[in-house]
Amino acid sequence: MSDDTRTPSEAGPAPDTAIRVFLVDDHALFRSGVRAELDRGDGGEPEVVVAGEAGSVDEAVAGIGHLRPDVVLLDVHMPDGGGAEVLRRVRAAGAGGGAQAGASVQPVFLALSVSDAAEDVITVIRAGARGYVTKTISAQELADAVRRVRAGDAVFSPRLAGFVLDAFSDRPGAAPPIDPELDQLTRRERDVLRLLARGYSYKEIGGELFISVKTVETHVSSVLRKTQTSNRYELSRWATDRRLV
Repeated sequence: MSDDTRTPSEAGPAPDTAIRVFLVDDHALFRSGVRAELDRGDGGEPEVVVAGEAGSVDEAVAGIGHLRPDVVLLDVHMPDGGGAEVLRRVRAAGAGGGAQAGASVQPVFLALSVSDAAEDVITVIRAGARGYVTKTISAQELADAVRRVRAGDAVFSPRLAGFVLDAFSDRPGAAPPIDPELDQLTRRERDVLRLLARGYSYKEIGGELFISVKTVETHVSSVLRKTQTSNRYELSRWATDRRLV
């Protein structure tokens, strides 16, 4: 493991009243800054403490399962899948992890991202996040957002709430937007793309769809060509933008 991803890390004992936060972001310098600001508090014992951190999806899932924090601050875009994938895997582990998983309530997730794109907001909220704030937020505002989502509120940076209201409003007769790029993919190619964007390996995709690895590779090559993308990361972003994940 490289020096900038020494995760998950654990803080010292926190006061019983403190809200324990787990920070997920692939930039170590940003994590250090957030930790310093949140742990500083308002004097005396901080109300919000960073109990652990991670720089990748795998580290995040392991760290959250081990530390069982109250709130997870979650980056939306990371090279190995991003916030939606962390949410999916943590929830899957909680649903199927037996007695240990059910021993405590799952954490509340708050997205913390540089992006304010509607597609990113909707994707992570659909995946189960309780709120979405951008990285322009101040330390005091971030601490307040953590406290609010922990208390059960839905928290959004200004103008982002409108995206959520539009996406989840019931508008009878509203037709889905036409996307010629998406329409050119076959049903099977969409299935492969969806699993690929969620972080599945070729072997795992083959097992999920009951097809060979060779067939998966053929579908991926076709999707790359049709979407004019050159690698898995670009393809995952393309799928996320179209809410396929």
